[in-house]
Amino acid sequence: MAAPVPIAHDVSNLRAHLTSWRRAGEIIVLVPTMGALHAGHMSLVQAGKSHGTKIVMSIFVNPTQFAPTEDLSTYPRSLEADVAKFAEAGGDLVFAPSVEAMYPQGFATTISLAGPATAGLEDKVRPEHFAGVATVVAKLFNQCRPDAAVFGEKDYQQLKVLTTLARDLDFETQVIAAPIARDHDGLALSSRNVYLSAEERLHAPALYRALIKCAEAIKTGQPVEAALEEARIAIAAAGFAIDYVEARHAETLAPLDQVSGEPVRLLAAARIGKTRLIDNLAL
Repeated sequence: MAAPVPIAHDVSNLRAHLTSWRRAGEIIVLVPTMGALHAGHMSLVQAGKSHGTKIVMSIFVNPTQFAPTEDLSTYPRSLEADVAKFAEAGGDLVFAPSVEAMYPQGFATTISLAGPATAGLEDKVRPEHFAGVATVVAKLFNQCRPDAAVFGEKDYQQLKVLTTLARDLDFETQVIAAPIARDHDGLALSSRNVYLSAEERLHAPALYRALIKCAEAIKTGQPVEAALEEARIAIAAAGFAIDYVEARHAETLAPLDQVSGEPVRLLAAARIGKTRLIDNLAL
């Protein structure tokens, strides 16, 4: 059994741990999460270990990134089990603040975003989401002052938003991208996968399969929009209601009508039953 991992519930306790580590010359890596940990989160921990000597995981269900119609109240929460999984993966410290600790009475500051945050993908469906994400991540960067922070590529637009945030606001934290972790049938791992019924889980991998087929079609010379439309048809036929299926420049997220040597990312979001899934694929 792994040794217990200490839990800091407020910033002063967090910084007490981190100050002693810095004095000892440790390299600190932050893995921000909302808990409900799965193998994908553990892959972020392992990625962090290749960049540092101490791994801090934040576990905080951030209310400011949820719209009123979304699943804030029902989002899975399992702190005790999460801490045990993190300990088993070799983590060093959990930061699990309360909402009151992160957003005390009178809190009135947010971050204004443009660039990748206004690409017409997730922001089109969830217009206030990235402001909440950017605000909480900026707070975590200030609270922890990590040398690096690891984010998964599954939330690809978010990754680009946070890379831009760190650059534009001169954070010393290096943003590290970790590959998407997938189940045996290709479904991207997500805490929200627990919402899927058995029937929905059976059809859910069709989202990833459609992206693979789309990428292959574009590589063989099929026009981008024609390949995307075939993907949309396949995803809808599997029982999804589509939010978007797009081909974008991998760095700027600008729309692409044709592929001519630039890095390309295929991105999709769709709902099956009550569950919204996102996925993406490098071309």
